[in-house]
Amino acid sequence: MSAALDHLRLMARNNAYANERLYEACCKLSQVEFEAERTNFFPSLLETLNHNWEVDRYYLDALTEGGEGLAVFEVPFLRDANDLAMAQAGLDRQLIAFCDGLRASDLEREIAQDRGAKGTVKETIAATLMHLFQHQIHHRGQAHAMLAGTSVAPPQLDEFFLNFERHPAAQRHIDTFSREENL
Repeated sequence: MSAALDHLRLMARNNAYANERLYEACCKLSQVEFEAERTNFFPSLLETLNHNWEVDRYYLDALTEGGEGLAVFEVPFLRDANDLAMAQAGLDRQLIAFCDGLRASDLEREIAQDRGAKGTVKETIAATLMHLFQHQIHHRGQAHAMLAGTSVAPPQLDEFFLNFERHPAAQRHIDTFSREENL
């Protein structure tokens, strides 16, 4: 297996783990705290997490060549943290399956991305995945900071890669990678 593929497959699992931990915390918030205006790029946890969910749908559609393009954004916000958690977990499973199905030769294959008035652009699968993971990390960090101003403590999100401090939830995701590698 290639190091690049292994890295992307592990990043997909890290993404799922971090989202799972973040949503565990957000689901403990009252609806008022979840929707409360806070200082950040998006003005609430509700809006930040909906943005991540929307953008994940957009890039997963592009990666799988689903053909929806910008139409993926024509879905109302999910208002409840539990609903968002389930929706995000479903996308995270799809992203893991997508990464697990890749071959090394797929990484440089270009896929179309609908950019509206800017037209359709082509990007490689590898660049798109790296961007998607970075986007999630960026906005999860913002949500994490917003949680610090609530009644629920923000969880550790970086206990994934190192054995000595791996969170049990991370281990479940690592174990699925290890099982796939041994098939």
